[in-house]
Amino acid sequence: MKFPGGMNLQQMMKQAQKMQDEMAKQMQSLQVDATAGGGIVKVEMNGNKEVLSVKIDPEAASDVEMLQDLILAAVNECGRKVDEVMQSKLGNALGGLKLPGLM
Repeated sequence: MKFPGGMNLQQMMKQAQKMQDEMAKQMQSLQVDATAGGGIVKVEMNGNKEVLSVKIDPEAASDVEMLQDLILAAVNECGRKVDEVMQSKLGNALGGLKLPGLM
């Protein structure tokens, strides 16, 4: 099936699959980090939102509740950063189009 301008549907699907594969590779290789409590907790995450590492200042171990809150804050911030980066990359791939609610 051809669209106006001679674009073939099968061609478009192949191009979309290629873009999807490239985006998946970028997500896997992306790494972001976030800190909480002035650096007491540091979390690193990849573009698939898999936590890669958690570093905790040993002096913070005495206050478990605070430490739990800081870990949550750092993980959530990493997730937000992944969303920002991927939205930007996807928007660039689509010519600057913003897709609200996608991530």
